[in-house]
Order: sequence, then C-alpha cells, then structure tokens
Amino acid sequence: MSDNHTHTETPENCTHDCSTCGEACAQHEPESLQQPLRPGSRVDKVIAVVSGKGGTGKTSFVSGVGTALAQSGRRVLCLDCDIGLRNLDLALGLSDRALMDFSDVAQGRCSLSAAVVEHPKVSGLYLLTAPVSNRGRPVTETQMISLLQEVRHRFDFCLLDAPAGLGTGFRLATCGADRCVVVTCTDASSLRDAQHTVMVLNHFPAGRLHLVVNRVRKKLLRQLHTTIDDAIDKAGLPLLGVVPEDDALPLCLNRGIPVPLVENQLSAAAYRNIARRIRGERVPLLRIR
Repeated sequence: MSDNHTHTETPENCTHDCSTCGEACAQHEPESLQQPLRPGSRVDKVIAVVSGKGGTGKTSFVSGVGTALAQSGRRVLCLDCDIGLRNLDLALGLSDRALMDFSDVAQGRCSLSAAVVEHPKVSGLYLLTAPVSNRGRPVTETQMISLLQEVRHRFDFCLLDAPAGLGTGFRLATCGADRCVVVTCTDASSLRDAQHTVMVLNHFPAGRLHLVVNRVRKKLLRQLHTTIDDAIDKAGLPLLGVVPEDDALPLCLNRGIPVPLVENQLSAAAYRNIARRIRGERVPLLRIR
C-alpha cells in the first residue's frame, strides 16, 4: 500500500472531523477482527454483509473484499443470498459459469464442490450463487446453518451477500454467520436504515457487528455537514472501514471485473485494507481525497 493512500498518525490540529481534511483519525481507528470464533469453527470468519436499503454497495463490497482476501492466499467463498435478484455472479464475471445454487446444496441435490465456481483469474476465489426464483421448497435456516458448517471446513473465509431489507434472504445470510458487516452510505436515509438493521441483529454479541461506510466523497461530506463520526454514532457500531466513491466502479461491475484487479483504484486500496483487518491486522483508514 502506498503512503499517499494512508496515514499513520493524527495531525496536531485535528478536529476529528473527517469532512474537513479527508483524514480518518485515531479517535475511530478501525478495529481488526482478530477475536474468538464460535466453538467448533475451523474457518477464520463467516461474515454476513447486510444493509437496510439497496444501493449501498454490498455486492461491490463482497466482490472487492473477497477478491482481496483471495489475492492474499486465502481460499474464499462468496455466497449470494439474494434469491431471485442475484447480482454477485455479474460483479465477479461468473454469470455464465454458475449452474447450481446454494439451495441445491442445502437441500441435498448436489454437493458443495459441484456447485461452487472458481474464478478463472483469481486463484482461491469461489462463488456459490443464489436461486434465480423462489420456486420450490424454501431453504430453512437449519439447512443454511448446516451448509455453512460444511463451508467452514472447506474455506478460509465466507462472505455472504445479503439482499437489501430484512426478508428471507437476510435471515438466511445472518442465521449462521460468525459476524455481520453493516454497509451504509452517508445520507440520512441509509444511516436510519442501518440503525433499524442493527436493532434486528441484536442476537449478535458485542464485537461481532461492524460498520462500513461506503461511497464516501469528501466534497459531499462537506455539503451535507456529515462526518464519519456521525455514521458511527447513528449506527452504534465499531468502524471496520471506509470506502471512497469510485467513478470506475460501475464500469468494473458492468464488465464483471473485481475492482482489486484494476490498477490504481482508490476503492481497491480500501478493499485491501479491509481485507487485512478481516485477517486480524491493524491498518489505518484511507485518506478520502
């Protein structure tokens, strides 16, 4: 990581207001996730990625962080839980390769190894997609928990991409996860929905819920008089990372190219930093330029 993308100390005249200088100061230093797991878990982390509303960038986050984890030598499964509206396969460039879905595995129609698809350009990165419709018997939470137990034995990390809202896909994504990441933007609507989502996730113990503030643009923060501190206070969660607005991201998504595969993208640097925290390292937030 180049020095111009991060900072390691707080300026003497820091006001702890990130909207004024673009820095993310030590007052809300991002935490690592190096904490005890559920008993019996062999995998480092099974992490559900959720949001209260659509458009916060959950799928981009799962694609980007999953790719960054795989690039670090880990075996990573990205699991799409958005039944009927799946998009993670598009973000990863695997839409023509995913033939079976998680319901096939959970309900015993095929094996996990037969259903997952490995990325052709990123060694160790795999996708298990969602059903294209709600037809047939719905997957139960018990079946999902059993599936994730098998995933723990075969992968180092599993990122579950939950659909927006608090419906069936959300419950399946969170019922068996070790941790949960709430992705929000800085607008008032996103922050309020993040608050509501956190209330629903009260079964996660302290230290197992984390916040990511996505699509942060310095000029926009100034106009809205919004700070990263506001997002932390309103969501009531420890900060895992900040991802800047990146104009190249829609193009990457349309082409099915995970952002960390593209050189010199600030969002890619953010995803790599977050991946390092997930692995247990302590690294500074990015400077939002």
